Amino acid sequence: MSTTDSHSSAVAGLGLISWRKSSYSGNGSQCVEFADVRSRHAAVALRDSKNVSGPALLVSPAAFTSFLTDLTGRG
Repeated sequence: MSTTDSHSSAVAGLGLISWRKSSYSGNGSQCVEFADVRSRHAAVALRDSKNVSGPALLVSPAAFTSFLTDLTGRG
């Protein structure tokens, strides 16, 4: 899975961050976007691409890696 730049936007408490999504998502809005916020929050932020002004879920980098491993079947 590769990623593509989505866009930068602000989320309450996170400030301006650059969101990314899988290149497999195409131009659709049915995906989860993520942002690396480890420098400020030691986490990865996730959000629904259909609700970009909505809340973001923060998960540990280890949990995010496990999530991606499960999705790709490489575990």
